[in-house]
Amino acid sequence: ACPAQALEKIKHFASRGAMDMEGVGEKLCQALFEAGMVKDAADLYYLTREQLLSLERMADKSTTNVLKSIEASKERPLARVVFALGIPQIGSETADLLVEHFSSIDELAQAPMEKLLEIPSIGPKIADSILAFFRQKENQRIIEKLRQAGVKLEEKKTKAKDLPLAGLEFVITGRLDVSPRPEAEVRIKALGGKAGSDVTRKTNYLVVGTDPGSKLARAQSLGTTILSEEEFLKMLKEAEGKSK
Repeated sequence: ACPAQALEKIKHFASRGAMDMEGVGEKLCQALFEAGMVKDAADLYYLTREQLLSLERMADKSTTNVLKSIEASKERPLARVVFALGIPQIGSETADLLVEHFSSIDELAQAPMEKLLEIPSIGPKIADSILAFFRQKENQRIIEKLRQAGVKLEEKKTKAKDLPLAGLEFVITGRLDVSPRPEAEVRIKALGGKAGSDVTRKTNYLVVGTDPGSKLARAQSLGTTILSEEEFLKMLKEAEGKSK
């Protein structure tokens, strides 16, 4: 890849929606790349304190924080890793979808075309892009370096029915202050629950944030259990404790 492309891939890998390495922004990625310390995304995991301190504007404290956030990113969910790899045509939603069907990077890398096409909303164009990406020696090398560095490249599959919120449907209305809606919905799903968009007879809980909409009146008329954000977060915390 040309230098500009290589640098963009590194920036994407570290970015918020991907491996979410706090403190590893565009400027730092560029400085590391120009200094020859980071030639590909996997090199971020091999950075030393001395290397970081040798850069302009990197003090002791910021170096410690950067190393901490790089270390913490090794435990990101598999969907984040798939998205972070920068496979052409694979956005974060498609990455989520792929991880529902393949529980490791190796499984995905070895998936034949027909297996990929069985997944809803994966057409020939996306499937081709995935196959081409994993065929490239350079990408195989980067994945191997990530593995050696201790980045989690698989997801332990838990049967949904064994999870604490299995069979429960939640709908959120209004603005949540502590845990924004997308994050709350991800946590619900991770615990086996469903995140619905409309209140129906199947809805078990309506979570009410600031400025709730018409869903609140509907839930009251259906007798749905109503939770404040605080009660909801407490419930999630307890459920997460059980699912460990």
